[in-house]
Amino acid sequence: MCHTLKLFCTFAVSYVTSTSLIMKQFFKMVFATICGIAIFLVIAGFFLVISLAGMVASDSASTKVKENSVFVIQMSGNVEERAAEGSPIDGLIGMGSDSSVGLDDLISSIRKAKDEEDVKGIYLEGGSMTFDWPASAQQLRDALADFKKSGKWIVAYADNYGQMNYYVASVADKVYLNGEGTIDLKGFGGKSEYYKGLLDKLGVRVQATKVGKYKSAVESMTRSDMSDYDREQRMAYLNGIWNHWLKQISEGRKVSPEQLNQLVNDSIVRLADTKDYVKAKLIDKVLFPEEIKAEIKGRLKLDKDDDINQLTLSDMKNVKSKDTKEGDKIAVYYAYGSIVDDGSFSPLDYGSHQIVGKTVADDLRKLADDDDVKAVVFRVNSGGGSAVASEQIRHAVKVLKAKKPVVVSMSGAAASGGYWISSPANYIFAEPTTITGSIGIFAMIPNVSVLMNDKLGITYDGTKTNKYSDYEENLVYAKDNGQELEFLQHHVDRGYNEFLNIVSEGRGLKPAQVDSIAQGRVWLATDAIGIKLVDKIGSLDDAVKKAAELAKVKEYYTSAYPNEGSWLDQFMPSENKGSYLDGELRSLLGDLYQPLMEVRMTLRDGSRLQAKMLEDFRSK
Repeated sequence: MCHTLKLFCTFAVSYVTSTSLIMKQFFKMVFATICGIAIFLVIAGFFLVISLAGMVASDSASTKVKENSVFVIQMSGNVEERAAEGSPIDGLIGMGSDSSVGLDDLISSIRKAKDEEDVKGIYLEGGSMTFDWPASAQQLRDALADFKKSGKWIVAYADNYGQMNYYVASVADKVYLNGEGTIDLKGFGGKSEYYKGLLDKLGVRVQATKVGKYKSAVESMTRSDMSDYDREQRMAYLNGIWNHWLKQISEGRKVSPEQLNQLVNDSIVRLADTKDYVKAKLIDKVLFPEEIKAEIKGRLKLDKDDDINQLTLSDMKNVKSKDTKEGDKIAVYYAYGSIVDDGSFSPLDYGSHQIVGKTVADDLRKLADDDDVKAVVFRVNSGGGSAVASEQIRHAVKVLKAKKPVVVSMSGAAASGGYWISSPANYIFAEPTTITGSIGIFAMIPNVSVLMNDKLGITYDGTKTNKYSDYEENLVYAKDNGQELEFLQHHVDRGYNEFLNIVSEGRGLKPAQVDSIAQGRVWLATDAIGIKLVDKIGSLDDAVKKAAELAKVKEYYTSAYPNEGSWLDQFMPSENKGSYLDGELRSLLGDLYQPLMEVRMTLRDGSRLQAKMLEDFRSK
């Protein structure tokens, strides 16, 4: 008995001791975890405060322009209608900007530089700047030409000039080139990819239903070469843009358009020695980097050892504008990119920016109800997209127009769905090299029956309650689907007729008149005036003036929409990480990027009506 009691006591003491040790370890771990969490929160809070303080400082800070300054424009990056704004979190986790440059920022900064007395000139430093459409480069060049009206100078220098960059640089008072540099001035053109041969080998047949003999967006998947209709329309707008560029370059370089065009045809431009560029008046002089600095210092009347006061684009964006927000508000709403039903798809399907139907329609309704907004300029830069989303936006423009004037300003392109959403406006402006029209509809669906059945041995069977319950599956998997294709063609025909009626109503034309200039044909804006698709050639500023005139307001200021969001919204990590991947793919694929992305998007949404032109413009 005593022995048992002793064992029990020993066990009890051991148990209590063990339990005590376990509890001590448990509380130590809990305490350590709490301390770790507390330390993490303190550190995170510290960085949060620093980030917020930096954002507030950056928002409130303005650049003070020093005497005798020069505005340096780095000719590099992808020029988009508006620059994408990344959040601070994106930067911390390595998902920063894809080096996109906003055309709006460039133009507004050039205007500020024109008005700033202490900015003496602009230096264009050559690089590999790319533009989504030729009209974007043209608008930048026009802004620089306007800058020169102030009597200030522009100097351009590059190691090599690509075509787009040389076109912009040709506005400069002096154009310089590195001693081993080249000018890649070649005209417009290039080869498009056609995938029918590859698809035939894979056993995939792309079924395209369309209306419009010029609607060439389907041809890359259904043909092995370019159709005569597509060749006709391309030659028309390519020659139109090239002739406009020749005229502007020749004026800037004091050489006749005929002489310049001959130089391009003879390949002298790309193959010449740099001294031949000088002889042909394409450049003024061959210089090296240290010599261009001396040139700029000479223009600023600086001594050899003096520093040059330089202003970057970021600096100029923070220079306070002399425009005052007095009078009535004119809203400028930017709609650019592919038109989509919703924003849930990856930008890799549609490009780095999207026009989301419901979102834009809601924004326009808010502008309609905003009594402070007296008129709206609808800035459109789009080759189109979803017909359903286009109609959502068009209806919202009609509702807006019923309450206040709406003026469209077409940028690089306003074609197909881009024209669909533009057509109801009171007045339409376009740039001289804007691409527009493309009034047509198509749908494209891949049929994989040969691949699945004959090549892979996969067959299909099932049940259904009604004759066409498996309508969509038959389009994709059945060899005999003629009836289903007839239904789809009927759907496309109806969509085209609706498109004709929409343009007819908006532009005051008869449907038959619209049909005669439609058929999916792409038009250059200067040609579109004669067929009443465009009212006048003019800039965004011209559109704003017209909007004010229609609203009968004399004193006014502009406000850009959609808003970028609050500082808190910008701090949150972006859900859309496509801009970084998009930029990487652009660099990797080069000229193949755009057509491949168009094909990917079209096949992904193949069951939907598409009001879209194929954006494979080659104009580097």
